[in-house]
Amino acid sequence: MAMSHETAEIAVAVFARAPVPGETKTRLIPRLGAEGAASLHCRLVTHMLTRLLQAEFPDVTLWGAPDATDPFFADCVTGFGVEIAAQIEGDLGARMHHAFVRAAPRPLLLVGTDCPSITVAHLHACAAALHEGADAVFLPAEDGGYGLVGLRRPAPGIFADMVWSTPQVMDETRRRLRKLGLSWREPAVIWDVDEPADYERLVKSGLMPLA
Repeated sequence: MAMSHETAEIAVAVFARAPVPGETKTRLIPRLGAEGAASLHCRLVTHMLTRLLQAEFPDVTLWGAPDATDPFFADCVTGFGVEIAAQIEGDLGARMHHAFVRAAPRPLLLVGTDCPSITVAHLHACAAALHEGADAVFLPAEDGGYGLVGLRRPAPGIFADMVWSTPQVMDETRRRLRKLGLSWREPAVIWDVDEPADYERLVKSGLMPLA
């Protein structure tokens, strides 16, 4: 496979919350109910793990929150052959930085599970960006955040004291990258599933089974 060398040298971290009804995908509860929102979350996680398996990344770690003990995570380990780890306490930036430190000196792609629009081609493009020498790679989301970040080495200045979950996150990240003198690529813009309108878009897209 053309991308085998790139995928072999790069580790992957998948951040996911335990699928606890009432605490997972809460903005979708009015549309799907608490159980339905949690079930969708499970499908989104397994969809991302399937994509990574298809992309032939051999070193994937599923980072669970608030810890790694939920039975769903054990099922993912069995079904997909991934490693399991627990996210540390702290804000998203601290938890992300910890994952990059743990992977060093290997480059790492860190991806969430809310963006089913991420394809195998996107994953390969991101791996290629790091392999070819970019300091960082991002898949910006339409809402102003991003669904994937990759770094050749840890760079805490990118994430420290960031105000997360706002439309300005990617713009602020670009500002920080320029200030730090880091090179980066943005192979594609993606979309995530957070709101009822996003769910309707997902239904129409046919990207993944929903039943």
